[in-house]
Amino acid sequence: MITGLDRLLTNPERYLGQGRIGLCANPATIDISFNHALDLMHADKRINLTLLFGPEHGLRGDAQDMVSVADSYDAITGIPEVSLYGASESSLTPSAEQLARIDTLVIDIQDIGSRYYTYAATMAFCMQAAAKADVRVVVLDRPNPIGGMQIEGGGIEPGLENFCGLYSIPQRHGLTMGELARLYQKSYGLNCELTIIACEGWRRSQYFDDTQLPWVMPSPNMPTLDTAIVYPGMCLIEGTNISEGRGTTRPFELVGAPFINGRVLVEALNKLELDGVVFRPCVFRPTFHKHINQACGGVQLHVTDRQSFLPYRTGLAIIWCIKQLWPNFFGWRREPYEFRPDVPAIDLLTGTPRVRELIDSGADFNKVMKAAIFGGEQYDAQREQVFLYE
Repeated sequence: MITGLDRLLTNPERYLGQGRIGLCANPATIDISFNHALDLMHADKRINLTLLFGPEHGLRGDAQDMVSVADSYDAITGIPEVSLYGASESSLTPSAEQLARIDTLVIDIQDIGSRYYTYAATMAFCMQAAAKADVRVVVLDRPNPIGGMQIEGGGIEPGLENFCGLYSIPQRHGLTMGELARLYQKSYGLNCELTIIACEGWRRSQYFDDTQLPWVMPSPNMPTLDTAIVYPGMCLIEGTNISEGRGTTRPFELVGAPFINGRVLVEALNKLELDGVVFRPCVFRPTFHKHINQACGGVQLHVTDRQSFLPYRTGLAIIWCIKQLWPNFFGWRREPYEFRPDVPAIDLLTGTPRVRELIDSGADFNKVMKAAIFGGEQYDAQREQVFLYE
């Protein structure tokens, strides 16, 4: 199993030429021996690395979700670092002045296979800006940690595009970053000069622990592959007043609130007969984020069968059950979400207000699910056209 980074470093002049190079990276941008791309490229005399870009959470991955990061300099090399997640929406896109300092932008960020995860949006904004600035983009590909076979979810209604969902692809998309870049170019008009250095040896059926590659947290609350497997559904909890387990050692696997009785919630979830997952009642106490230092009743998800487990359906089922059981305590997130103060966060995550409206009305769960998976047909038709792997 060889990543795009390892392939690049065998012959960088072939892919990068002699020009000035920018690198968009985070802590997971490592080779097979745990060496970071920044250090490897800076030490390679064939590569003229002149500028660094950091996505959400920063180049070092130390910032929590939706916490702005300032521009800086790398402490060892002195190379300037541009934050692509600052205090304003404009900071999400590299400026013309910044791109004028490079000839090629290398993007190497580990995605985790869900449209909410903002690194794919960062790549899209980089591609848009690079097309205008006549800067070449080289994407160093990495495996989709949760495989490339299963897809789940729906599209995005016009007007609900946002940083955790720029384009109408499903919540679990089944593509790598390289394949997403091809999709953006072919279907959404991001016509920069694009080169993708694909992985060697990855198959769509493989999860990350099949690759023998080292796992490094791609963001502060993505500690393990188990987290990534549940994330396409459990990220929906961010749109509510329920804790998604931030501030614990098992974020997104734990879900709860002070008013929830875990045993009652498990009983309700079991009636929905969700495949591939067992719910265990528990109590946890977040050290930060929602319900900080409060005892939260809830459940922990234990995925027993990856192939049959449907994370998006499961996340919606948890929200639906909590609303049914504790309607006077459950609530939707009201604070601004990813630079959108005008729309409830749950609408941005599902891509439609219908899911929220149906849950609030007490509609049957199957009716909620039908609304939640609208608009996936166009993606299904486009998807195979951008495959790089079998």
